[in-house]
Amino acid sequence: MDTFDVIVIGAGPVGENAADRAKRGGLSVAIVEAELVGGECSYWACMPSKTLLRPGAARAAATGVPGVPQVGPLDAAAVLAWRDSVTGEGDDSGQEEWLDSAGITLVRGHGRIAGVRTVEVTAGERGDGAQAPRTLTATHAVVVATGSVPVLPDIPGLVEADPWTSRDATAADAVPDSLVILGGGVVGCEMATAYADLGSRVTLVARGGLLGAAEPFAGAAVEQSLRELGVDVHTGSSVVRVARAARDADVAVTIADASGTEREVAGTEILVATGRTPRTGDVGLGSIGLDPEAPLAIDDSTAVIAAVGDGDPWLYACGDVTGRVATTHQGKYQARVCGDVIAARAAGNEDAEHPWSPLRATADHGAQTQVVFTRPQVAWVGLTRAACDAADLAVDEVAVDLGGVAGAGVTHPDYAGRALVLVDRERRVIVGATFVGPDAGEMLHAATIAVVGEVPMDRLWHAVPAFPTVSEAWLRLAEAYGL
Repeated sequence: MDTFDVIVIGAGPVGENAADRAKRGGLSVAIVEAELVGGECSYWACMPSKTLLRPGAARAAATGVPGVPQVGPLDAAAVLAWRDSVTGEGDDSGQEEWLDSAGITLVRGHGRIAGVRTVEVTAGERGDGAQAPRTLTATHAVVVATGSVPVLPDIPGLVEADPWTSRDATAADAVPDSLVILGGGVVGCEMATAYADLGSRVTLVARGGLLGAAEPFAGAAVEQSLRELGVDVHTGSSVVRVARAARDADVAVTIADASGTEREVAGTEILVATGRTPRTGDVGLGSIGLDPEAPLAIDDSTAVIAAVGDGDPWLYACGDVTGRVATTHQGKYQARVCGDVIAARAAGNEDAEHPWSPLRATADHGAQTQVVFTRPQVAWVGLTRAACDAADLAVDEVAVDLGGVAGAGVTHPDYAGRALVLVDRERRVIVGATFVGPDAGEMLHAATIAVVGEVPMDRLWHAVPAFPTVSEAWLRLAEAYGL
């Protein structure tokens, strides 16, 4: 009972997808989880954070629309209760039932690699020791899908101040009177939006501009919106020190701007949202000669490069732990490829046309998608202009004002947004696209299809958008391109 074709370490959405695809390929699969089945996304990240953001977005969508009664402050207690309902209040029994229905064996506990195709399981973070200690053996492959963990920067006094991480922010049982957020990335901007909506006085401190991975105009739009929400935004600023005299005292944060001028900001709580790192340190990589502090570098079949050797690959990785992707949806895509590849190799199938062929390489490095659920939403796929310039790729930059299309006019009197596509000058295909505006994420998939499918602009001109929708922006983009 302790020998399986495939062993997956980590039962978040990424691990579940890898396990499911390997099982569909005819293999026996065990999945090892130390905490909750469903992982970070289900209980502490995607699902709770977007639930916290939705009420403010709904209120904003209605505010100012003629004929709609204006809405007052949000009911914070009701929002937090809805968040608890969406996350199942930490009950993962439904996820466990799904694994059972799929024929995947769940082993609760902490999984560590103990040698080639060997995983030792000890008691997990929830104290699930009934199935541990236990040694599992894989006949074909071990998959590491352990995600990532927050990084606490080395700032004097920060650890002693008992800071929040993203988990604390999305799982809080009350809204703090005030909140200082360190970091201007996705988590920092989303939580600044959510807690400002819920009535907290928010201060946001970022080393550079906001959403540095996106086009500059996107971060600028979010910064303006946060300021309008009452958030005290400090870009181009670093944190010098943090102090909290007692657990029930406010946190004092000394920051310095680009000139070195210092000032102090304070909050009931402090949230550190300065980045995450692959969770490789406690997976047992040292037992097979790999660096436990480094991401698991993979090839395009998701096999761990350092463990491939001369024979068939046996160690695979997908999701945040690889350092390649940092979103749930891209990690799940990578995991589906991973499970398919393992099943194909186990069957000895190298046919590129077979649906489980290992030659169906991943493409996450070329068409990654991202949606930031701030107001306005920011959504992008593929390359930014900076990435094109760094790669010496000549592109035409085509932009339109989303507020100028008919669909925007019937959505909200003050609708504002922008769409930008980058077109490879030689091939005439879109290599990157960014949308900023209300519900901009809903427009992204059309761009994703265009990027992945390398659809020529001349063909996209024939993809007629419905009227009156905001997606009519695609027609305007084609016209601005010269079609």
